[in-house]
Order: sequence, then C-alpha cells, then structure tokens
Amino acid sequence: MDGQELKEARLAKDWTQEKAAERLGVTQAYLSMLERGRRALPRGLALKAVGVLDAPATALPLGEGAAFRLGGSERLRNELAWLAYPGFAHLRGKKARRNPAEVLLEALGESDLDSGVVEGLPWLLLRYADLDWDWMVQTAKLHDRQNRLGFIATLAGQLGTTADENRSRKLKEYVGVLERSRLAREDTLCHDSLTEAERKWLRANRTEEAKHWNLLTDMRAENIPHGGD
Repeated sequence: MDGQELKEARLAKDWTQEKAAERLGVTQAYLSMLERGRRALPRGLALKAVGVLDAPATALPLGEGAAFRLGGSERLRNELAWLAYPGFAHLRGKKARRNPAEVLLEALGESDLDSGVVEGLPWLLLRYADLDWDWMVQTAKLHDRQNRLGFIATLAGQLGTTADENRSRKLKEYVGVLERSRLAREDTLCHDSLTEAERKWLRANRTEEAKHWNLLTDMRAENIPHGGD
C-alpha cells in the first residue's frame, strides 16, 4: 500500500481525513503527507490501515525477502482460508494477514505441498486480479521458480471466463514475460518427493502445458476444484 492506495481506501469508506486519522491513531497532517507521498507509509501503519479501511488483501505490504520463508502445507492452508479460498472455508475465521502475492510465491517455493494447497493457487491468481505481478515475476526469477509460476498462470488463464477479460489479458501478458525466462531443467510442482517410477509416468502422461513448463505434474485445469468460484 502506498499513499495513493491509502487515499483511495479512505475515500471508498467515505471518510474524511480527520476521521481516518483518528481511527488510525495519527494526526490529520501526517495522514495528508502520507496520502500525498510526502512521507513513506510505515509497514506497521499499512497493516493497520488495511484492517481499519477494509482495503483489499493485495494492499497488504509485501515482506522484503519473506516470500520464500517456507512454512509447509498447514500454514498455507490457513493463509488460503484467510484469503477466502472456498476449498478451506472450514478454516476461515480471520481476515487476511499477508499479501496474496507473497502467499503464492511462498507456496511455489515449497518442495512438497498437499495437493489441496497446490490446487488453490490458480484460484488465487484469478481471485486477486491486482496482484503485484512485477514483484512476483522478479522474486520467482531470483529463486528459479518462474516455471512453476508460469504454469499456474497458464492454468488460471484457462479457468477464466469471458467476464474476466481484464485479468485474462494480464495473465496472458505475464505468462509471456515468464516465457522469456523459462528454465530448461526439469522440476516438479511442489512435489519433489516423487519416486523415479512416478516421474517416469508423469513424463509420459503430463499435459502439453506441463511439458512446456518442464514440470512433472498431472494437474489439469478441468480437474481443479473451485476454479470458477
């Protein structure tokens, strides 16, 4: 969240600067400087503002170097639940506490994840159309995860409908960006514990999309639950 997003969230609530400043625990003068970009928005205040102003989860600040702080399937199930993923609705109970872009990149950095978590990743890309794609692509490339991100984005594009024209256009655009840095080495989709027999089977039976992104996975758009939710 930057100053302009802070202002837009305040206006969406139909709040004056005075009212928003009071709720945020700052002075009106300081809030004015933040909204005009005269001061950098502190991370702690940005986190508070998202809750107070009911801003979207994509406005949550991205943690520096935190995208690949691996936490395993249980943590990511909770993260997806907080982001309103229908597959984990039974775990819901709190508002999102991390930017969905950060959650996605953390998931793609895992060596082994439950299939239910992996199946929720295309939904994440469709649900949050205004993700910080430049940050995601840069971070994925730094950690050699661009193939995983490219494949998930490809599946998300296949799940989109004609009503999702804008987000489908963005998905297509960034799939093209990722294409230019596609890795030739073989990888899995967060399932590195595959046996050699499983790997051999997947090489022969994976989709053309998985083959294109050099991933050993049998994940298909038509089999993804909640893809259109």
